[in-house]
Amino acid sequence: MAVKMRLQRHGSKKRPFYFIVIADARSPRDGKFIQKLGTYNPLTVPATIQVDRQKALDWLQKGAQPTDTVRRILSFKGVLYLKHLLRGVSLGLFDESAAMEKFTKWNAEHDAQVAKRQSTNRKARLDRSVPVVKKVEAPITEAEVSADADAPTESTEEAKTEE
Repeated sequence: MAVKMRLQRHGSKKRPFYFIVIADARSPRDGKFIQKLGTYNPLTVPATIQVDRQKALDWLQKGAQPTDTVRRILSFKGVLYLKHLLRGVSLGLFDESAAMEKFTKWNAEHDAQVAKRQSTNRKARLDRSVPVVKKVEAPITEAEVSADADAPTESTEEAKTEE
C-alpha cells in the first residue's frame, strides 16, 4: 500500500484550512486517512503551521511520500533536516548528540527569523491602518498671481541687457 503525506482541505469557500494527514494514495483528497499529523492555515501572515515532528519523522522513516506542498511545510518546520541528520547518525558520520545540537542551533535561528518576519509584517500592517495625513498647500490667491506677473522675469531682464 502506497502511503502519502498530504493536505486534506477543510474550511468554507475561499477560506481554506488544511489538515496534514497520512493517507492511502488511492483514497480521495478529503476522504479516509490513517493519521492526522497537524494543521496548516495559509490565510494568516505568515502561514500558521502546527506539525507533530515526531509522528511526521516516524512516517517519513517508514517510507511515506510527502506531496510537494507538504514537503515544503516539513522542510520549513525542520522535519526533513532532522531526518537528514538522523541518516548521518545511522551512517556513523557523527553521534546523536551532535545531530541534536545542530538541529537545536538551526531551530533557534529559524525561530528568530520567523519572529522577525512576524514583527515586520505586524508593523507594516499597523502603518497601513494609520491614516496618512498629507500636507495641503494653501490655494494661490489672485493677488499672488498678479504680483508674480508684475515682477520681471529673468528672460526679460536678459533681453534688456542685450539691447
